[in-house]
Amino acid sequence: MTDDPTALHLLIVDDHPLVRAGLRARLLAERWIAEVVEAGDGAEALEALQDQPPDLMLADLSMPGMNGIELLRRMRELRLDTPVIALSMFNHREYVIAAVRAGARGYVLKDGPLDEIVDAVREVIAGRQYFSRPVADLALGVPDGEPQITDREREVLLLVAHGRSNKEAARELGISVRTVEAHRLSIRRKLGVESSSEFLKLAVAQGWTHL
Repeated sequence: MTDDPTALHLLIVDDHPLVRAGLRARLLAERWIAEVVEAGDGAEALEALQDQPPDLMLADLSMPGMNGIELLRRMRELRLDTPVIALSMFNHREYVIAAVRAGARGYVLKDGPLDEIVDAVREVIAGRQYFSRPVADLALGVPDGEPQITDREREVLLLVAHGRSNKEAARELGISVRTVEAHRLSIRRKLGVESSSEFLKLAVAQGWTHL
């Protein structure tokens, strides 16, 4: 703890107490960080953000209930502008894109060196972005904002994600196979995904379905 009025106040959001404790201890070792508050889920985080907004938040993407992507969306809806660094075990393109589009300013892999989180905080608090090296290229050129797909495209995406063939998806939705193919082409152009496994990763990352 420091009496420096310019020192930072941070919020860590993760459903694992040991992870929060480890991150908190490492961050408080820096003299320029004054306080690290903890939240165990998205609902607690929203309460903390509105009660006393921190200078920066670190949020796990894979929490039960309100996951990190959903938390970022709620922040946008509530016009909460605290910068966010996403924490994740996953280096999949779909997760990185979902986090950036939802508003994350950084993406740090949880299996990386603990000191990396300090580097990430420094960069993001300075107004820059930070991405762990294995995912840095995946974040290039990703536009801000949620992917704009139609309700029907989302229905097709979810059916394909769960293993339905084009013919099966067409039967369930009451549309033609050709229409399903057209929706899949549109999804690929908008989101950059094509295979059923990519569809599933994207749907989970977006919070549209669960494994």
